[in-house]
Amino acid sequence: MAQAMGDGVAAARSTDGLGIIDVQLALGQQCLDRGGAERAQAVEWFRIAARSGDARAVNMLGRCHEHGWGVPADPVQAAAYYRRAAELGDAWALFNLADLHCRGVGVPADDAEAYRLYAAAARQGNVKALNMLGLFHETGRAVAEDGAGARQLFQAAAESGDCWGRFNHARLLLQDGRTEKALAWFARALETGFPDFYRGMAAALADQPDPRLRALARRARELAEGSCPSPVPGEGRGPREAREG
Repeated sequence: MAQAMGDGVAAARSTDGLGIIDVQLALGQQCLDRGGAERAQAVEWFRIAARSGDARAVNMLGRCHEHGWGVPADPVQAAAYYRRAAELGDAWALFNLADLHCRGVGVPADDAEAYRLYAAAARQGNVKALNMLGLFHETGRAVAEDGAGARQLFQAAAESGDCWGRFNHARLLLQDGRTEKALAWFARALETGFPDFYRGMAAALADQPDPRLRALARRARELAEGSCPSPVPGEGRGPREAREG
């Protein structure tokens, strides 16, 4: 493996100008994408990269332990990796740790801590955290219920490209009777989605009275089932799969 890694690094530097940690992460991601027994190899690549203190690699070890990718699922260990990566400045680790607190998996259920971590992730540019903050404000979780604040957060997430932010922004536009704008945002949500999102959107829109919304639900279901090309090549794989699950 060491020789292969060295050859890969030399090739990467000559073509892409990547550093050794980037190459190690890329090799780990490739193994993760291939699935099966390759996922154990992915964990080894992430461990190698993490030895340098790279926050991205430490976060990826957390993802592997959370989901059982190449190692037995261990949410407590996942939380420890996320916490370390967050201390090293990784915004995704903040988001992932917030998710664990939100669900009470591997750590105590704690809405206030989840909100704090989502807010910290958002300050570092994580647009998915904006959507989660919007949900907290909409439902009055950890903070006072604030419909106007929720709308602003959903719109910010939508305009930044988050599929769930786009969906929730569209959902509230539809609720307001602004159907044409809602349709446009639902369609844009499909451009940046991934399989679990497509399934959720399909279920949410399947019984809508407007045939255009039902058509979007069918499109989302087709994307989830892989019966038509994804608008974003490789969506749901690679870094997005690793980070979003």
